[in-house]
Amino acid sequence: MPDDGVRVEIADAVATITLDRPDALNALTIPMKEALARTFEELAADRTVRAVILTGAGRAFCAGQDLRERLEPGAAPIGEEVRLRYNPIVRAMRGLPKPIVGAINGVAAGAGASLAFACDLRIAAEGASFVLAFGRIGLIPDSGATWTLPRLVGLAKAFEMALLNDPLSAADAERVGLVSKVVKADALMDEARAMGARLAAGAPAALAETKRLLSAGLSSDLEAALAAEAEAQDRLGRAHDHAEGMAAFIEKRTPRFTGE
Repeated sequence: MPDDGVRVEIADAVATITLDRPDALNALTIPMKEALARTFEELAADRTVRAVILTGAGRAFCAGQDLRERLEPGAAPIGEEVRLRYNPIVRAMRGLPKPIVGAINGVAAGAGASLAFACDLRIAAEGASFVLAFGRIGLIPDSGATWTLPRLVGLAKAFEMALLNDPLSAADAERVGLVSKVVKADALMDEARAMGARLAAGAPAALAETKRLLSAGLSSDLEAALAAEAEAQDRLGRAHDHAEGMAAFIEKRTPRFTGE
C-alpha cells in the first residue's frame, strides 16, 4: 500500500478509511487528497462494500489543510487547489451510493470539519470537536461546508460557527444534531463498526436511493420530491430485495439482502 497517508481496510462488507498522519494531526497533503478521492471512487464500484467508515489515526480526526504545504514554492493558488483536489473528494463522498459513517475521534478542523460534514452519519468521541477555522487565516469555509453545514445544524448555527470560528464540542454537536451519538474514546470504533454492520445488512439499492433522495430533497420542491419517490419505488418494488424483505417480514426472520 502506498504511503499516501490514507489506510483502507475492508471487513464484513464495511470499508474503514483511516486518515493516517497522526504526528501531523492528519493534516491533508496532496497525496492524501488524491488518495481519498481515488478511494471513494473505487469503493463506489466495489460491490463487496456496502458501508464506509471514515476516521483518523491518533488524537485528531483531521486538522484540515497542511499549511506547510501551502508555503512551498510552486504551490497552486488556493482556489485551484480547492477545485482540483478538495471538490472531487466531496463530490465522491456525496455521490457514493453507500452510507458513510464519520467516526470523529478528535478535532475536525478546517477542511477536516468539511469532510466530517460530508459524511451521512457522524458519531464522536467525548473529546472530539469541530471548528471551521478558515476565518483565522482570512479564508471562507470550503470543501462543501457552506452547503452541508446549514443543512445539518440550521442557518443560525452555521453562521455562528463560520463567522466566529469557535470550536463546537462533541456534546454540543450532539445537542444541535450534528452527531448522532457521543461515546467514550475507547468505544468509538466499536460503535462505528456496529453502525457500519447495521448499514451493511440493509438493502443496498434502497440505501443508495434514500441517500440520493434526501440530498436532492433539500433543493427541490414537494412535487419534485413526491415524483422522485414514486419513481424510485417503481424500480425498488420490482427488485429481489423488496421481495426478500416482504418474505422475511411474513416469515418473521432477518432478511438477506443481496443488492439485486
